Amino acid sequence: MSEILIRNADVIVTMDDSRRELRAADLRLKNGIICESGEGLHSDGACIDASGCVVTPGLVNTHHHLYQSMTRAVPAGQDALLFGWLKTLYPIWARMTPEHFHVSAQVGLAELALSGCTLSTDHLYLYPNGTRLEDTIHAAAELGLRFHPTRGSMSIGESAGGLPPDALVETEASILEDCIRLVDAFHDPAEGSMCRVGLAPCSPFSVTRDLMRETAILARDKGVMMHTHLAENDEDIAYSLERFGCRPGQYAESLGWVGRDVWHAHCVKLDAAEIALFAQTGTGVAHCPCSNCRLGSGIAPVRALRDAGVPVGLGVDGSASNDAGNLVAEARMAMLLQRVANGADAMSAREALEIATRGGADMLGRPDCGRLAVGKRADIAIWDVSGIETAGSWDPAALLLAGPSTVRDLIVEGRQIVRDGQITTLDLSAVIARQNTLAQGLMDGA
Repeated sequence: MSEILIRNADVIVTMDDSRRELRAADLRLKNGIICESGEGLHSDGACIDASGCVVTPGLVNTHHHLYQSMTRAVPAGQDALLFGWLKTLYPIWARMTPEHFHVSAQVGLAELALSGCTLSTDHLYLYPNGTRLEDTIHAAAELGLRFHPTRGSMSIGESAGGLPPDALVETEASILEDCIRLVDAFHDPAEGSMCRVGLAPCSPFSVTRDLMRETAILARDKGVMMHTHLAENDEDIAYSLERFGCRPGQYAESLGWVGRDVWHAHCVKLDAAEIALFAQTGTGVAHCPCSNCRLGSGIAPVRALRDAGVPVGLGVDGSASNDAGNLVAEARMAMLLQRVANGADAMSAREALEIATRGGADMLGRPDCGRLAVGKRADIAIWDVSGIETAGSWDPAALLLAGPSTVRDLIVEGRQIVRDGQITTLDLSAVIARQNTLAQGLMDGA
């Protein structure tokens, strides 16, 4: 792989161990790795002029449902709470095919890339009409984004007291069998890996205790991470108390779902004891502020989580509950909500950016990503700060206060997948047109 020299950046926000910010500086990349930083660097390879730009690590998205980009702004779900929203959308999702899942993943990942994301997870927990997890894995490989998909699952349908329709649940034996198949086929634990696979029962109200427990045993046997939804809103807490006789954090602990190999989505309603449990065990939280606002779930206690030492990353969640997949906009919202809840000094722009970069990378077990330092992966976002969004800004590195919402250039593993604001690896206009056609078919069948 040839070298790339990024030169003359106004500021390089490294997010390294010292949180250095380099002025008028360069980065040299080779074989997908950062090999040098400083001033006046030289290279025989390609050169990217970053004059008028701020350079940051690529952002890390720790929770998503990529298939939902096919069902944005569905009218009957626009003003519903979580459980009602799910009831509205389950029948639509049940009609989707492998092509729907592949194309929606292309769209969702491209949207993330344009917002500065270089590493994304995905939580795919329903598999109608022959859909498989690799429908999304192939989409990520085509785009060139670093990917951490999770094999989700639902095993309790309506007839058994669960929330999803029976047509969308699977037998637990087939779920576990497919988990083994996917880890064996696609999980790469090596440093610099472009694809790691996690295991991810959907939620406490859509799978059994046995499946949660067996999934944890399997994940640890295979050495992969574990993910689920937890304590998302008041309905979630009430369900846990009624069905399990305990709060969600206690339920997770009883089934082996705490530890450094576990991260939970949302956690809006964790109490002080649950926060202490997560801190003690190193259990992570994927914070999804825009979706939490959209569904009226509340403001997650991110300040308390961070102060306690809980690993926290950022997630856009699905585009059916966010309606967008812009990760830098999500970081700004995370900062603003903590200020609403706790005061203007509760979270700085730089701390929110840290959560969106090295915070998410560390939570996913990827210390090779999320920072710009020699020996780390060449996952880099270049933000043009010469435009109207930053006109008059005294601090260009405070991107979440005054900065662009899309990148100028994005590099993943040393490969430029966004150049001058355009995806280089896909015919994005053709992908969008195909998504619109497929979404129209779902609307016509509703």
